[in-house]
Amino acid sequence: MSAIIGRVDNLRSKFEELGVDAMLVTDDENRRYLSGFVGTAGYLFITQDGAVLATDSRYTEQAGHQAPGYRVDRITGQFDWMPGLISEFGIKRLGFESDNVTVQLLDRFKAATAGSENGAAHLELVPTAGVPLGLRAFKDADELALLQRSIDIADHAFTEVAKTISAGDTEDEIAWRIEVAVREQGAESLSFPTIVGSGPNAALPHHRAGERKIQEGESIVIDMGARYRGYCSDLTRTVVVGKPDDQFKKVYDTVLAAQLTAVESVEVGMTGADADNLARAVIVEAGFGEQFGHSLGHGVGLEVHEAPWVASRVDTKLEAGMTFTIEPGIYISGWGGVRIEDVVVLENGRARVLSHAPKFET
Repeated sequence: MSAIIGRVDNLRSKFEELGVDAMLVTDDENRRYLSGFVGTAGYLFITQDGAVLATDSRYTEQAGHQAPGYRVDRITGQFDWMPGLISEFGIKRLGFESDNVTVQLLDRFKAATAGSENGAAHLELVPTAGVPLGLRAFKDADELALLQRSIDIADHAFTEVAKTISAGDTEDEIAWRIEVAVREQGAESLSFPTIVGSGPNAALPHHRAGERKIQEGESIVIDMGARYRGYCSDLTRTVVVGKPDDQFKKVYDTVLAAQLTAVESVEVGMTGADADNLARAVIVEAGFGEQFGHSLGHGVGLEVHEAPWVASRVDTKLEAGMTFTIEPGIYISGWGGVRIEDVVVLENGRARVLSHAPKFET
């Protein structure tokens, strides 16, 4: 409860900068982050001295248990409840999540207040973007514990399944074993459909597991994650069945060196671009710059991809408490690829690695 209060207070501290009297929160994960409510429908109406969770009859009792710091208002699918709240709290400028609200939904907000006789007709709707998401980039102690548990589940699942991979197994079979192992460890679900890319398929960064059979000596990229009480993990390892050839050793050792360089060198105050360049410079020097096409990493938490972004064109600074992935890769069409990914948190100025699944030894 205290963590939720702190998150709401952090949002309120942004009101003056945003030029709003209140915020209407519509995004599912932001709603969960700011209230604790895990239902799939509802709106948060947050003012400087009030907090209302408006939801329908399916969720009012659930909301009362999960969001004790909120007044729960039962609503219908219409927006006739909005003018009353606006009048009750004297709101003149209401911020809304323009990166989540559709044009149709915004029109419905406007229509609900336009003909009101209680003062809501004079409301100004103020578009905002990335405000709760920016707060979510910093993980408090409660979040970090849940995130670590989701990471531990994925680590354990990968470690156990990796021992079972043999030539002749299909990508689908490996992905299924991972899903079973993740669920047996207590995860509520996967973070995302497991990527198992073998041989030439490993050159496709987001390849979906298929019916291709594993061959000895080829790279197998496994990108997986577990979701535990809402929090996601993201882990990538590259393995080989049998003896790797010289090409694999060269590519793998380059990616591993790039990843370890970034992990050991990233620090508070760097921009996302600075951090990205730590790994990219190693790969470029080895002659594989054109084969590393994606960014170095991304934040992870209630969503598997969220702020902060660690990429070559991102000038946002990395700060203490941020969690993100470090995942360089090299992808060679027709041959395969290598990616290695860990989740880190910035503490005491540097990165602390949260992922502990074993890495392949060439």
